Amino acid sequence: MDLKTFIFSLPIEEREAFAKRCGTSRWHLQNAAYGKPINAKLAVAIERESKRQVTRQEMFPDSFKSIWPELKPVATA
Repeated sequence: MDLKTFIFSLPIEEREAFAKRCGTSRWHLQNAAYGKPINAKLAVAIERESKRQVTRQEMFPDSFKSIWPELKPVATA
């Protein structure tokens, strides 16, 4: 699932809690959902806190191999 779909599927209160667990703000996550770049540390937190509903491969489709060479591509539907 892409970040935008995931973030906007959450009620606002849960977005706040999710952002806090990721170490950022709801506004920063919403900006990221619309394409604002995020750093690798935040991407790892998003993947972890979303229970892999949003993956690093999906957030960094063109560069995840150079950042995380151990990751395999995610099959897309």
